[in-house]
Amino acid sequence: MRTEGNFDGELREWEEKFERNINDRPDGGGGSNKNSSDIPIKPLYTPRDIEQNTYEQDLGFPGEYPYTRSVFASSYLGQHWTIRQILGYGRAEETKQRLDYLFEQGDRGVNIVFDIPTNRGYDSDHPLAEGAVGKEGAAVDTIEDMEILFREIPIEQVSSTLITGDVVFSMYLAMARKRGVPLEKLTGTITHDVLTRHVCGYTYVFKKEVVENALRVVADSILFCAEKAPKFNTTYVTSHSIRESGATAVQEIAFAFALAMGYIEALLERGADIDSFAPRITFFTEAHSDLFEEVAKFRAARRLWARLMKEKYGAKDPRSWRFRFATQTAGCTLTLQQPENNIVRTTLQALAAVLSGCNALHTNSYDEAVAIPTEKAARLAVRTQQIIAHESGVCNTVDPLGGSYYVEAMTNEMEKRISEYLKRIEDNGGPLNALEWMHQEVANASFRYNEEVESGERKIVGVNCYQVDDEAEEFPMEVFKVDPEFEKKQLERLREVRRRRDDAKVKDCLQKIENVMKGKDNVMPYLMEGAANYCTVGEMNDVLGHMGGV
Repeated sequence: MRTEGNFDGELREWEEKFERNINDRPDGGGGSNKNSSDIPIKPLYTPRDIEQNTYEQDLGFPGEYPYTRSVFASSYLGQHWTIRQILGYGRAEETKQRLDYLFEQGDRGVNIVFDIPTNRGYDSDHPLAEGAVGKEGAAVDTIEDMEILFREIPIEQVSSTLITGDVVFSMYLAMARKRGVPLEKLTGTITHDVLTRHVCGYTYVFKKEVVENALRVVADSILFCAEKAPKFNTTYVTSHSIRESGATAVQEIAFAFALAMGYIEALLERGADIDSFAPRITFFTEAHSDLFEEVAKFRAARRLWARLMKEKYGAKDPRSWRFRFATQTAGCTLTLQQPENNIVRTTLQALAAVLSGCNALHTNSYDEAVAIPTEKAARLAVRTQQIIAHESGVCNTVDPLGGSYYVEAMTNEMEKRISEYLKRIEDNGGPLNALEWMHQEVANASFRYNEEVESGERKIVGVNCYQVDDEAEEFPMEVFKVDPEFEKKQLERLREVRRRRDDAKVKDCLQKIENVMKGKDNVMPYLMEGAANYCTVGEMNDVLGHMGGV
């Protein structure tokens, strides 16, 4: 990393000669000279680009602070990442059927996405839910839907990720209790990241009191699980959504860390000890096609998170220092044109995630630019991960790109730029006061990206270059179609549940939730009681007193 004596002068002379040769080429060297984060890319990297690095402080050994190389010493030598394909459509029955199919193909984690009405906190018969029930995720209105979805699945043995909020999570916990499964045996993750919704524009009204109210429910959930379900990851920051909305790689990590710090501050204000919840903080990230930018992004994130937790928050438990992350390949890069090209994109992105040391991975299906994946496309997405795991050789050693002059220099630059964003957010009053500003930064980055695509500066194969004229050749695939009867059947079940439940108990449960939100008691036990008595998603969200669902 450091160079000495004559070698340094010889190296400088050679670099200057190399750059002259590159600049003299007719194409100027070819390729882009910057990445998506607008970081200039040099034509050649040498030891001089990382001469300030020291192995102990900046890289270290895998599994040891600052975790640049891996949060676990053996990385994938002991076991591979978890193949965790996201799924959800129609009613609970249809999602369960696809889940069983993915298990047969080698999926090892339950990863459920719920439809827009459920995530917005609406029941399926709400006027704003019409036409959206079961279209982009599973429809869940009551605990009965949850029980159908997880029928015959040993939830005490399988890790479950629920891409939703705490009302639906309370139904999962209540279901476990009804089965007699101790909560301390449950493992999984809940994605109740309400702050990210504001940054991404999923919630359109920026009212601080609304954010604080939603944040209170999230904090209650985290504290409840720290005591009752300690194996559940309850602080899951979804930088994936930030990147999908148009953020750069630097913004993705910077804003995710800022939001994570918002949750940390809220919990510390409640008197929680940092090491009581920090080991369960995880991130749901996104991998794009610029392989080296993505690897550098994740390595920088590991190192910076370790330093933040140790130095800023004084965490003493090494588990609190570990940046643990699941990754999804980039849905926003999938194209309708020449959809088979998406297989290549997804493979590149999955490889970037694996070379970065992700803990779990979802690979998008090549037909997702059009519709919910077919079974064939979903199987190929799983096979992509399995081929990387068993045939590529990248899992045979820990951090195989570690020590690359380019990767290490880019890791340093990524960490520097992420830190600069965090400093700006802190100087402007912290994440809660910067939500709208972060949202605008993401929107600006998205606009710049689209301008580059439209001008041809950024090449997208099949879209603005290497196009084909034959539409039949461009779109030769089977498309999954959602049964229009799903919504009707879901509404019938919801009406039936309402007909046979005990209305007096429902009213009592909702009143208790409303009362506890006016005080300081933890709301989670009351949400679980409401779920067990068939209160609906919409009813409980209404009395929680915030917008957009939790």
